Amino acid sequence: MILPVAHTKIHPDQKLGESVQQLLLAKIAVYLMTFLIVTVAWAAHVRLFQVIELIDDVLALLNLACMMIITFLPYTFSLMASFPEVPFGIFLFSVCAVVIGLIQAVIVVYGFYHPHLLNQQIQVSENQNFYKRHILKIILRGPILCLLAAIFSFFFIPLSYILLGLVIVFPHLTQFITWCKTKIVGQRDEEEAHHSLETFTFYLSEPLSKERVEAFSDGVYAIVATLLILDICEDNVPDPREVEEKFHGSLLEALSEYGPNYLAYFGSFVTIGLLWFVHHSLFLYVTKATRLMGLLNILSLAFIGGLPLAYQLTSEFAEKSHNEIEAIQVSCVITFFASIFQFAIWTTALLHERETLHPFARYGGKEHAFMFAKLALYPCVSLGAFFLTCLLSEFSTAIFHLMQIVIPFAFLALRIFVRISLTVIKSVMSLSRRKVVLLEEEEACLSPTETLS
Repeated sequence: MILPVAHTKIHPDQKLGESVQQLLLAKIAVYLMTFLIVTVAWAAHVRLFQVIELIDDVLALLNLACMMIITFLPYTFSLMASFPEVPFGIFLFSVCAVVIGLIQAVIVVYGFYHPHLLNQQIQVSENQNFYKRHILKIILRGPILCLLAAIFSFFFIPLSYILLGLVIVFPHLTQFITWCKTKIVGQRDEEEAHHSLETFTFYLSEPLSKERVEAFSDGVYAIVATLLILDICEDNVPDPREVEEKFHGSLLEALSEYGPNYLAYFGSFVTIGLLWFVHHSLFLYVTKATRLMGLLNILSLAFIGGLPLAYQLTSEFAEKSHNEIEAIQVSCVITFFASIFQFAIWTTALLHERETLHPFARYGGKEHAFMFAKLALYPCVSLGAFFLTCLLSEFSTAIFHLMQIVIPFAFLALRIFVRISLTVIKSVMSLSRRKVVLLEEEEACLSPTETLS
């Protein structure tokens, strides 16, 4: 999804402020929306195969057709991003989403027609029709909104974008409405409570498992890291004729022209790698992912997907672009939001720490302090680099490269720094406690008359 955004060509003499308004802003907005829609489709697909555990030839072919349409979505996004005011791009994207939903619905109907393919709990249940309706409702609510978006794309494009936005927020909106009804109305009737109990035991209405969230996240990180080296292979291999004529056959001299590109690649890869490391460390301490944690994780991944754009912008330093400050600031903003949503996941987990965190990582422990420092490092450094480039614009490139060099060493020194800080805090606290104890002992030793005087 990020490729059309990352490959937006900006001439070195062109002001980035104008290009952001004309090109990047619309593309980034469409990218974020379509990325979140794809995650909704992924969640529905996971729910689907919670119900269906065995797969025969027909289901395998249907699932293959579904995957084929999903892999076609980036092309439809390219049309939407390049021509946001032309109806065909949004129409094609919406139609693909509808087809994906219909194929998944056919898989559900086929699975319930052959009950031996279903989960064991549903096979022995007396409410198979309830499960069937429930999973179809989860799968089809997105495609219905996409169908309306496809229809309105030829009449009123802004309404189509609003409907696509509803695809993202609709699951959370329905959950919020259900919560409000429960609080206002109170207990539901027995039949509905019975159904909801069965739903709960099968996790159809529960957040996705921690393992599924981690697997999806690892896939996004791996794809984003791969995109960086693809750009290096595509754009930074010199032409043999140019090497022969301009550099007299010296390949090493020709490659030296791409030095800033390699520096931008390694800096971007280190950023992705360290953010993945922080994400991995975070979920080592998590025992259960709540619905809000899943949403924050998806938002973080959306900005992780924007890091190839940061690479493309910073790799143009070699061309002495007039946009160095803006490129650095865009890169800092992307890194900040990717990391601050990770910090928000940790904060959300702390609110329900008994359910979501291992005991040794809960508030007040040594691992809690270390995790807090690790998660706060990237937001603080990226935000600091952003404001420093505003104040010291002449040194913006040096500040940005210094940030990329310092952060890996900061991660290595972080545990030592946290241990020293905790030791200092404990020693200060112990000294203050000793003073209080000594004062209490002195007061106890004084006679009543001395105390009154």
